[in-house]
Amino acid sequence: MPKKKQAAGQKTKAAASGDDGKKSGKLKAANSIKVRHILCEKHAKVMEALAKIKEENMRFDKVAELYSEDKAKAGGSLGWMTRGSMVGAFQDAAFALQPSTCDKPILTDPPVKTGFGYHIIMVEERK
Repeated sequence: MPKKKQAAGQKTKAAASGDDGKKSGKLKAANSIKVRHILCEKHAKVMEALAKIKEENMRFDKVAELYSEDKAKAGGSLGWMTRGSMVGAFQDAAFALQPSTCDKPILTDPPVKTGFGYHIIMVEERK
């Protein structure tokens, strides 16, 4: 019996390293993400920011500096965040995103609503 449990543990490690996830096109399991966001209190303002990214092809970090209403002024960077350290809807959306770059972001569309306001979220890395 103990050998079977070890084998199962080895499969989990392989899945966590991304071996299984990349073949099926799914995200690899992650406990932390390097995340950026744009936070706006008003829906109209966040939609204007989203349009700048999608229609005018502005870089995510530049739009964050212009539109975000929080303290993450470094291009919207929140740095590395772990599971459980973010509010529910934000966390669910962030961990569901594929990693991307500021010049070609994969982001939350429509923006995510939390108690803080409306968020456009992108993930740069996962681990």
